[in-house]
Amino acid sequence: MDALSRNTLARLAFFQLLVGVLLFLPAWTLHFWQAWLFWAVFTAAQLTITLYFLRTDPHLIQNRLKAGPRAESRPAQRLILFFAVILSLAMIILPGFDHRFGWSVVPVPLVLLGDLGVLVGMSVTFLVFRANTHAAATVKVEENQQVISTGLYGIVRHPMYLGALILFFASPLALASFWTLLFVPFLFATLAARLLDEERFLLANLPGYAAYCERVRSHLIPFIW
Repeated sequence: MDALSRNTLARLAFFQLLVGVLLFLPAWTLHFWQAWLFWAVFTAAQLTITLYFLRTDPHLIQNRLKAGPRAESRPAQRLILFFAVILSLAMIILPGFDHRFGWSVVPVPLVLLGDLGVLVGMSVTFLVFRANTHAAATVKVEENQQVISTGLYGIVRHPMYLGALILFFASPLALASFWTLLFVPFLFATLAARLLDEERFLLANLPGYAAYCERVRSHLIPFIW
């Protein structure tokens, strides 16, 4: 196993361990089958995507490792990502308290639909990664980078964020917490702010992006916005 693979898999293991702690510690019990199922689905999807691209596109994986507010060069993106991280952590933590104190009663079919939504969101991410090797975790333009306009990029300008939005809606249902859905509008706002700032950067720095925006009118949600 090469250094990139070791580093990537170690980070993935730490991240998934952190997710597990944030799911079960607030619940104060391991008898939380919805969290076990969500964790299994989410982990399996992330591991599958990671192993696939470690084999087929190490450049993409290398770009994805440089993530988080401190990795951004633009002050606006650092601020946006700071709030996004806080909201994402809250979305993982609140379902445990919801389960512990019985605030929500989510029917099993809705929970399973939520897990299906998690798979759909992760599948969108996989398709984006396969189409665009430059899909970095930070806003930047690489040398010789070209505009991608095929596949999901022919429908919306930011399909990766579309996948994230699907996850934001699906995860609270998968974790049996209606109350956690209250975070979704705020997460949508952070996505919108991030992609609008990213578009300003790409219009100024990526040749052909202005013409692409003329062809693909939807920012995030097909035929709506």
